[in-house]
Amino acid sequence: MSAKDIIKKSVLESDMFNQAITLSTVITIVLDLSIALLMGLLIYAVYKKFFQGVIFSKSYATTLVGMTVLTCMVTLAISTNIVISLGMVGALSIVRYRTAIKEPLDLLYMFWAITTGITVGASMYILAAAGAVIVIVLVAVMGRKNVTQKTYIMVAHFTGDETADDIMRLLARRKFNVKFKTLRGEDAELTVEVVCDKKNMTFVERIRNLPKVQDVTLIQYNGEYHG
Repeated sequence: MSAKDIIKKSVLESDMFNQAITLSTVITIVLDLSIALLMGLLIYAVYKKFFQGVIFSKSYATTLVGMTVLTCMVTLAISTNIVISLGMVGALSIVRYRTAIKEPLDLLYMFWAITTGITVGASMYILAAAGAVIVIVLVAVMGRKNVTQKTYIMVAHFTGDETADDIMRLLARRKFNVKFKTLRGEDAELTVEVVCDKKNMTFVERIRNLPKVQDVTLIQYNGEYHG
C-alpha cells in the first residue's frame, strides 16, 4: 500500500470518526476529563501537603493540575485517530522545555501527573487509582522522618580558638557536621550543618551569648547544599 493510499485511508477514517460521534462518546470524554481534573487536584493537594522545599511554588502546583487534564485530552485524541496521533507526535517533538526543576522530588509529581493523564485518558481508572495510592504512601512514609527535625546551616563569627571549643560543646548533643572554618587573623567564621528540632533552638541563643561571638546566622535548607 502506497503512502498516498495510507493518507487517503486515514482521511476517510477521520471523516467516519466525525460522523460517528455518539452520545456515549461525549459522555466518555466528559467523564475522563472530569476524573483527570479530580486526580490533578489530588496531586496538587498531596504536593502542597508534603512539600519540603524552601519556597512553595503555587504556579508549579497549578501546572500539575493542568498537565494531568491536557495529557488526558491528548491521549483521548490520539487513541481515536491515526492522523491526529501523527500530528501530535510531530508537534510535541519540536517543543523544548527549559524550565529548571529545582527540587528533585518535583520530577516525581510531574511524571505522576503525566502518567495519570495517560491512564485516565485510556479509561484505565483502576490503574490510575492504584498508582495514586502507591505514590501517596511512598511520599508520606519517606517524608515522615523530616516532620519534626530539620537540617540547618549555622554560620557563626567569633574571635579566639577557645570560643570555637565552646561552640562545639554546645553542639555536642546534636547531630552536626563542620562544613567550613575560615580564619582571618584573630577573627574566625565557622559554618556548620546541624540537625535539630525546629521547636528547640535554644542552643543558638547560648552560642550567641558567648563573650567573643559577634553574630550567629541559622539558615534552613533541604539537603541540596553542596560544600
